[in-house]
Amino acid sequence: MSSVAAIRRQVEAGLAGRIPSALTPAPRIFRETAATGIGRVDELLRGGLPLGAISEIAGPECSGRTSLALSFVAQMTEAGKVCAWVDVSDGLDPESAAAIGVNLRRLLWVRCGVADSGQKAEHGFSVPEKYFVPPPVKKGLHGGGFGPHPRSEVKGLPEAVSGFLQADVIGARCVEPQPRRKREKDRVEAVRPQAKREGRAASSGKPWARIEQALRVTDLLLHAGGFSTIVMDMGGIAPEYASRVPLATWFRYRAAVERSQAVLLLLTQYACAKSSAGLVLRLEPGDALQEGNSVFSGMEYHAEVARERFAPAAATMVPMRKPPQSERGARWQSSTCWAGRR
Repeated sequence: MSSVAAIRRQVEAGLAGRIPSALTPAPRIFRETAATGIGRVDELLRGGLPLGAISEIAGPECSGRTSLALSFVAQMTEAGKVCAWVDVSDGLDPESAAAIGVNLRRLLWVRCGVADSGQKAEHGFSVPEKYFVPPPVKKGLHGGGFGPHPRSEVKGLPEAVSGFLQADVIGARCVEPQPRRKREKDRVEAVRPQAKREGRAASSGKPWARIEQALRVTDLLLHAGGFSTIVMDMGGIAPEYASRVPLATWFRYRAAVERSQAVLLLLTQYACAKSSAGLVLRLEPGDALQEGNSVFSGMEYHAEVARERFAPAAATMVPMRKPPQSERGARWQSSTCWAGRR
């Protein structure tokens, strides 16, 4: 026995209680993947999206993130698996999903922030129930019980007449003296702070309420089991709201998908899952394709790997110098239905 092997056995025997197999390299862990249905992306990811991990597709509008997610869901439903789509901003089009190849019978579509209290009309949109209930009968003297008292109709008449005459006739006045009116500029400045408050309240309350609903639904789906893929579409949510999700939530989702070996696909404008994401794809705005410089025929997209936790090592030995960093990206095209082969 050589001296090197003897020294190795002595070191491992001495450290067996604290560090077992101290000088033995750890075995490689090969992560199973699922194909996305796009050949260039599957080659880039060495097979597809990893199972049992959070995959995040980040990109602006018209970058191909929804098309990529629908293509992946189509592959999963074609294999006979059940998927779920948590639509935070209610932007999924079922007809487009069916055209790509998604089996809608195996897809659970959760629309966040959509109230279901109402009846559907002939054209498909929902009508609030209050419009089908007749108003209560009011007792009065005017209009068969539905009109106000005749004396109340006189209130506000001088202001209405003066405003009507002031817009058409210069110098017209009403009989009664009227208070001095503010100019249009002053009135706009006085209303502006109130409009800002209302806009801030509308923009801060509704998006975060939908995000909370989506987080609760995703938590229930992950712990219930039975879903091979859960897509959480937050592409229509502004980054300042999506970044408010605590990192502990993503870490809990990461542990849940590792136990169930499911795929949690997150669609955002900017990456927000941080270290809990096993794969982060950054997409750029697509370029329009034209036929004859006049007919729109499709889009060309570009994807780049920003983070990958389960990338296999190229070699067992670590080089002394750091290898040059190369861009890992892929391009693919999508064509319209009218751009057929000639």
